[in-house]
Amino acid sequence: MTTKTKEEILEAVQDRYGRIAQNFQSELTVLNNSDSCCDPASGTEYCGSDLYDVDLSQLPADVTGLSLGCGDPIAIASLEPGQTVLDLGSGGGIDCFLAAERVGPTGQVIGVDMTPAMLEKANRNKAKLGVAHVEFRQGQIEDLPVDNDSVDVIISNCVINLSPDKTAVFQEAFRVLKPGGRLAVSDMVTRGQFTPQERADMSAWAGCITGAEDVAEMAAWMRQAGFTQVSIQQKESPTVELANVEPHVGPAQIFSARITAVKPL
Repeated sequence: MTTKTKEEILEAVQDRYGRIAQNFQSELTVLNNSDSCCDPASGTEYCGSDLYDVDLSQLPADVTGLSLGCGDPIAIASLEPGQTVLDLGSGGGIDCFLAAERVGPTGQVIGVDMTPAMLEKANRNKAKLGVAHVEFRQGQIEDLPVDNDSVDVIISNCVINLSPDKTAVFQEAFRVLKPGGRLAVSDMVTRGQFTPQERADMSAWAGCITGAEDVAEMAAWMRQAGFTQVSIQQKESPTVELANVEPHVGPAQIFSARITAVKPL
């Protein structure tokens, strides 16, 4: 267990991403890898908007430039017109806007983020794009400002690892999903565990490194929340299923993963 409190961790995370949003000035700013969840120390070789397989040229630089994720949750979400989508930790809004294209005007996309500066950027981006069916709400992913059984698909991009209470995140995700709803997440996970001393480093935690958990722990928490069809696959080895492996004993080996699950009918 980390020696830091939940409040201290959330404060460190909010401070880091608040500074990133406040310091970002569109194409005039180039974010370093160390500003995002794609720090080379995390084991990923590239990050942000480079991870997307779709054409992003229609999105403003304020959207693509603030893409701080470690994967492409849209690619695994299988979104359909008319669905309601929830993005956990929506940041500048890139995944919300990409989801909005897929669900169309009859659908709805909700982005939840706890950082006011990121929400301000996201709402400015929404105004630039004129996307009426996207809404951004301030809140924590451990206590979502979303109704029960109201969401078809939950997406997230390199955010759950930042939470100090991942069991609460999965419980909340399960609560707001409709029966039959799906979770489609890109995130950092490990084989093995970080030491308490490593977890106490708030710079590394807020940098999407030492908050990451062993895949066996993640799968167990998801199942305890009620999810079925739990799948965890390393982004670079998508044919290898890790959701059923035993906990790994030894130093943490961190990598980006595709995480999916279903709320039963």
